[in-house]
This record gives sequence, structure tokens and C-alpha cells, in this order.
Amino acid sequence: MWCKNQKLGRCILKMVFKIVISNPKTKKAYQIEKDVPSFIGMKIGQKFDGSLIGLNGFQLEITGGSDKSGFPMRKDLEGTQKKKALLTKGVGFRGRKAKKVKGKKKYLKVKGLRKRKYIRGNTVSDEISQVNVKIVEGEGDIEMMLGIKKEESKEEAATEEKKE
Repeated sequence: MWCKNQKLGRCILKMVFKIVISNPKTKKAYQIEKDVPSFIGMKIGQKFDGSLIGLNGFQLEITGGSDKSGFPMRKDLEGTQKKKALLTKGVGFRGRKAKKVKGKKKYLKVKGLRKRKYIRGNTVSDEISQVNVKIVEGEGDIEMMLGIKKEESKEEAATEEKKE
């Protein structure tokens, strides 16, 4: 969020989200940054048309995200607020504790561990900086639609160098 028109004495806010699009079929993820004000108010698990972010012909689903401070969104917490909750498993919780073993710090899994951690609600707001989505339906070349250049494989690059 930044101020676009400060000279005129008024501030026009612009929301820029980092959108991480994952394709479960190819197991690849793509990152783009877009101004999508229609994301505000959507919840985790909600499906939407891909034309909002430039993926015409695709159906996408919101799977999560994080706010400006890095706190993750959680599906089981309603609303947009940030809350300190007692967690036992799931998003935002790593079930391990640091212990010294032979003078070295090691992380060990502890059964029954609970921690109080900050998490964000399941609704996208202006405090959210990253939104994670996955492709539910649709076929096509995602890299071409997003304007991402395909990386050449190492073998192709090596053969081109040998030719020169």
C-alpha cells in the first residue's frame, strides 16, 4: 500500500499483493505482484476466476497467505484480525523445541507441545502482503499468460556453447 498522489493533498491508496500461484499438476509455483483490490474480503478456500490476475480460463482457490510482518493466515480463525492463539498443530506451528545435546543446539520433536503464537484470520485485508492460490481447473500455458520466460535447460545451454 502506498500513496500515489501526495502533491494534490489527497492520498490514493494502491494495494499490491505478492501472489504465489501453484500448479498441483506440474508441481511448479509462480510469483507475481499485482494490484488486485477485489481480493479484499475473500476467505481461504474461496474459489475465483483467474481473469482477476491475468489467467483467463482458469479457476483458482485461495489456500493461505501472510501479512506484512510475516504472520501466517489460518483457516480456522474467522475475520481479519491478528491474534495470539495457543497452537498444537497446523499452520504457524513447528512442533519442536531446542535442546543442547553434547554442547550443540539441536531441535527435537516434543509430543504434546503447545505454543502461543501470533496468527492472522482467514479473510484477506489490506494488512495482507502475500496471497497463496492454487489452480483448481483450467488448461493452458501459465508461463506465457503471466509473461514469465521459460528457463532453458542446462543441456540446451551446453550444446549452444559448444556450437560457438
